[in-house]
Amino acid sequence: MTPSFSEYSQRLNTVLCDLDEQIVLQFCQRLLTAWVEGQQVFICGNGGSGGNAAHIANDLMYGIDRKTGKGLKAHALTVNSSILTCLANDEGYEQIFAKQLAVYADKDDLLLVLSGSGNSPNILKALEYANTNGMDSFAILGYSGGAAKNLAKQAIHFPINDMQISEDTQLIVTHYAMQWLARHAKTRSSQ
Repeated sequence: MTPSFSEYSQRLNTVLCDLDEQIVLQFCQRLLTAWVEGQQVFICGNGGSGGNAAHIANDLMYGIDRKTGKGLKAHALTVNSSILTCLANDEGYEQIFAKQLAVYADKDDLLLVLSGSGNSPNILKALEYANTNGMDSFAILGYSGGAAKNLAKQAIHFPINDMQISEDTQLIVTHYAMQWLARHAKTRSSQ
């Protein structure tokens, strides 16, 4: 039986309210550091989380500072179908994000992975690449958090066995971060 909208909303609200807000503030602060220091932010996920990666990259690149147009250097590793299909065909689907990081990422850049299960091989390979090449990493995860919960340097984990709510949390956290950064943009431009 399909839950009512009210029941769905309550389950989403419960997982959001149960999260320790400090981890979200740490994420916001890390994004601010990347912005101030000119570091890049790479975002990846599969399926709906892959679509969210593109949405989030847009928000961070443009939405946080429309006045000056100097947003974060944010990149969704999910958007170039030629690159994705080439790497999947030649290197294996599990390498589609890590191989891009090997070309584009620098030490101290930030990787944000989005996953319901936290067990997708391509997400895990991306985190392994980040860990062995001096990058920082955050993960926004659902379900048990999977292997990504321990591989990411910081995990924002919503323990709910629901893919749609897991994907909702990805956008809610990053939309909050976008607004948090936009407030800092106003402060920075008035100094």
